[in-house]
Amino acid sequence: MFQDDGSSSVTSSSLQFCSLMSLSPGFGSPHSLLKELKSEERGLYLIHLLLACANHVANGNLENANIALEQISQLASPDGDTMQRIAAYFTEALADRILKSWPGLHKALNSTKISLLPDELLVRKLYFELFPFLKSAFVLTNQSILEAMESEKMVHIIDLNAAEPTQWIALLRSLNTRSEGPPHLRITGIHQHKEVLDLMARSLTEEAERLDIPFQFNPIVSKLENLEIEKLRVKTGEALAISSVLQLHSLLAFDDENHQRRSPLPFKNMNGTSSHRVLLMSQNTLGEPLEKDLANGSSPSTDSATSSLLSVNASVKMDNFLNALWGLSPKVMVVTEQDSNHNGSTLLERLVEALHSYAAMFDCLESTVSRTSLERLKVEKMLFGEEIKNIVSCEGAERKERHEKLDKWIQRLDLAGFGNVPLSYHGRLQAKGLMQGYNCDAYKIKEENGCVVMCWQDRPLFSVSAWMCRK
Repeated sequence: MFQDDGSSSVTSSSLQFCSLMSLSPGFGSPHSLLKELKSEERGLYLIHLLLACANHVANGNLENANIALEQISQLASPDGDTMQRIAAYFTEALADRILKSWPGLHKALNSTKISLLPDELLVRKLYFELFPFLKSAFVLTNQSILEAMESEKMVHIIDLNAAEPTQWIALLRSLNTRSEGPPHLRITGIHQHKEVLDLMARSLTEEAERLDIPFQFNPIVSKLENLEIEKLRVKTGEALAISSVLQLHSLLAFDDENHQRRSPLPFKNMNGTSSHRVLLMSQNTLGEPLEKDLANGSSPSTDSATSSLLSVNASVKMDNFLNALWGLSPKVMVVTEQDSNHNGSTLLERLVEALHSYAAMFDCLESTVSRTSLERLKVEKMLFGEEIKNIVSCEGAERKERHEKLDKWIQRLDLAGFGNVPLSYHGRLQAKGLMQGYNCDAYKIKEENGCVVMCWQDRPLFSVSAWMCRK
């Protein structure tokens, strides 16, 4: 956690301070005492309160949840240090979950909220510029496609989220340098907004005409979950590539009411008998793991194995979709996903995992962007804040942000009949160069089972993997 001077540390005294805090309903620290906390003490106390509040919400103890929310609100701030900013959005998510207990009240308070496409496009563009992750994913995807399509005369690319023409403009330019000349290129773009596809078509057509490359753009206005595979119009004789950037996880959404709910993880007051408490945080970043202690000595292995099995097999929609893609016989499919475990079956599991990964994302901005930056505030609120709210507040089909780890995707894609294609050294080198361009040593790229994992410090944040059909 960042101190006021920008450094990051957690001392044993702050751990002792945190352990003295009681979560009983009668507890309420004086406002002046809370304001005098040092940065690391405040950060630990906020984590402590967030975990307690999540447990109270999961157990339906709204009185204690309200007390915790009131205490958090005295310390959290969307324009403060890293932990204060994170706490502000997790607090909002927990409060939103509570409000859903009263559907009428929740709908009334949200009745005038509207999501504007220009705002959505703006925040995505800001995210693209402020972080190297998407740029690196595009480079790795394009390199995999170039290598798979060597010497092919007719190439068809299916983009499962056609929102950023930059990726394909770069590919057009690379194809134009082939010694045998560029192929005839057709891109099928899928997006729920026609305006986005129109912009994509215009940008790519103009670039193709400038380069004199035979090109067609096939727009499909649809959400991924409603996509009709036959509309992809894959033709005999064309070599097919599929690009999925941060899309497949949404197909894991299902109606939890049709599945047996597991009880929340145990949580006791932090008076020496807690089953979940923060023991250690990295000297360098909030994004390091928040270690958990099972004081009652029970092992989570059985529960974790069950959760793993459920998360891999729970979505019939995902299975059907991957089987349909396999049936198209792509020469290569490149998948980019957030490398985090946000698909746990209980609220507390998801909140702890989300604290890990979003703390790292906020750390990225803390290290490279001013705290007063309006662009930073927009990305944190309109993108990260909404994702956190979906992970924490929503259940069933409404919960779309079901990010999972690379090993789960390897399992799932293997079961669907895909075989892993190792990402090339040249692609990894290009992606590493992009990371280094941000002048921050904390951005790292790791090779894992032929795939690439993009990290902040040692915290995995995104994975890129390439696949081909096994016959």
